[in-house]
Amino acid sequence: MKPKQRLPDRKSKVTIREVALNAKVSETTVSRIMRNEGPISEETREKVMKSVRELGYVPNRIAGALASLNTHLVGVIVPSLKNIVFPEVLRGIQSGLKGNHMQAVISVTEYDLATEEEMVRGLLAWNPVAVLVTGLTHNEATSRMLRQSLGRVVEMMEIDAEPIDAAVGMSHRSAGYETIRHLLTKGYRRFGYVAHDIGPDRRARLRHEGMVQALSEAGLGFIAESRAETPSSVGIGKAMTARLLERAPDISVAIYSNDDMAVGGVFHCMETGRSIPSDLAIFGFNGLEIGQQLPQPLSTVRSNRFLIGRTAIEQILNDKERPGSPVRVDTGFEIVDGATA
Repeated sequence: MKPKQRLPDRKSKVTIREVALNAKVSETTVSRIMRNEGPISEETREKVMKSVRELGYVPNRIAGALASLNTHLVGVIVPSLKNIVFPEVLRGIQSGLKGNHMQAVISVTEYDLATEEEMVRGLLAWNPVAVLVTGLTHNEATSRMLRQSLGRVVEMMEIDAEPIDAAVGMSHRSAGYETIRHLLTKGYRRFGYVAHDIGPDRRARLRHEGMVQALSEAGLGFIAESRAETPSSVGIGKAMTARLLERAPDISVAIYSNDDMAVGGVFHCMETGRSIPSDLAIFGFNGLEIGQQLPQPLSTVRSNRFLIGRTAIEQILNDKERPGSPVRVDTGFEIVDGATA
């Protein structure tokens, strides 16, 4: 059996000396900047941080002989804890870690890639056995640090592109595509779309792309779209539904970027006396409990969030070394027929 090969762009850890040489400053200056100690000119700080990002440098918080020890830490970075989606992923992670003497350290980015970079750098400084990050989109410095890190890297929630190491999740483009195919079989032809600010949310954008493709293949398109410039919430979903119906009062079905937004759509219909689904059908995404507890259970796509978290940890437990080539694990999705579409 051939020995496993490391990924081609992974190399030994960048040292503080390399950063100093590249930035043409002393190692002491680099150290002070990374520790945020003492007065440093902004010009010098920017020069050093440029070098840090270019090289993918991560400071080592475990000095001397301790640096070689396994810290048993697993870094987990998620974009939000504002609804049940990512807490369910964390439950899956915790379930997988139970009895394995590893401890999760959790950080939240609020969908900001610069914040993710800072968090990845901070976590890697403690030499974790693995880092679990959300999604496959990172800025260049974050990607470089993750590729050069010594532990496993698992990118969670999606599999629509090649991962650094391992990806665990579902195809969001396929989920969007199958949503339209499902609704077409039920006879819907006049489609509207309601969304939160999906600019930072790659997975919502992929679902929208899948929907547009399926509609195009059927010779159709969205008659109208209503998108907020803010994160998702029930209230935003309610307001965006009102805006959609002002623009296109004759649409037959509204598809929402997630269940929070869709529940807002249900509330708008209840408030204005619209019958669901005869006056307006409503379709969400995520399969949240709140949607299933409505008087008419929400029609939606259920993602296997607990399974994603648990499978991400299993990737680490089953093999402490990176595979010779990146792997993708599809945890699938389920269309929930519900009573709103």
